[in-house]
Amino acid sequence: MKILVFGGTRFFGKKLVERLISEGHDVTIGTRGKTEDHFGDAVKRVVLNRESRDALFQLAKEEWDVIYDNICFSPKEALYAVDAFKGKVKRYIYTSSLSVYSQKGRALVEDDFNPEHYEIVIGDKEDFDYGEGKRLAEAVFFQKASFPIVAVRFPIVLGLDDYTKRLHFHIEHIKNHQEIGISNGQAEIGFITSDEAAQFLAWVGVESDVTGPINAASNGTYALNGFIKMLEAKTGELALVEEVTDDADDSPFGIEKTYYLDNTKATEAGFVFKELKEWLPALVTDILKEN
Repeated sequence: MKILVFGGTRFFGKKLVERLISEGHDVTIGTRGKTEDHFGDAVKRVVLNRESRDALFQLAKEEWDVIYDNICFSPKEALYAVDAFKGKVKRYIYTSSLSVYSQKGRALVEDDFNPEHYEIVIGDKEDFDYGEGKRLAEAVFFQKASFPIVAVRFPIVLGLDDYTKRLHFHIEHIKNHQEIGISNGQAEIGFITSDEAAQFLAWVGVESDVTGPINAASNGTYALNGFIKMLEAKTGELALVEEVTDDADDSPFGIEKTYYLDNTKATEAGFVFKELKEWLPALVTDILKEN
């Protein structure tokens, strides 16, 4: 297949490109050109500003089987894609987020946010917070696009290659006997690995015919208390958890209420997710070995 990937040089985007190359696809990556890649002659490269309408119309001079969009954060960027790729793409995979859901306290299903009935407001990514930018981008895609759209809603993505170091934060704070701010230890949270995220994107774009919003998260959740206990067991140290701390010590996972994705739709469509309580302790072990 002829595939275009916006944002394919780091984290799960990079792993997606590696997977697509290994499957023999004709891959073009479109990025700002600021991050080096190791793909060599296995891909074509286009240096672009994703926020540029003209750049997308240049790419739309060709036809594509699948487009992956990992770097769209606003309704204006979504609208440019909708206009540019009309009649030029068979399947468009938009990387969305758990953050589109405003509800808390239970497992979230796709219908909890329906982008087809969400009022569109056009603006740049600076005009909205992250979640609202993603909601509005979904609304534009599903209300305006003439081609099939999938919006993959990911939770927090973890891996050794996670440049945000959110899991590392907890491990380092425990090892250094620093406070960790968690306001509700009973709150449940879910995750996915960067490998699994890439595998899911490849599956949903190339192998599956599913359309619409779809949640993608590993099976299972951790209550934050249980997550901390697991880290204590792995590090051999006791965590100093406080409800109120300095902002710098607040847990990046410190949700106030349960907030995780129900993955039933994807599972019923044929994707087999990993078990969170198997891979997360193993990932912690790997991080400890590196440090």
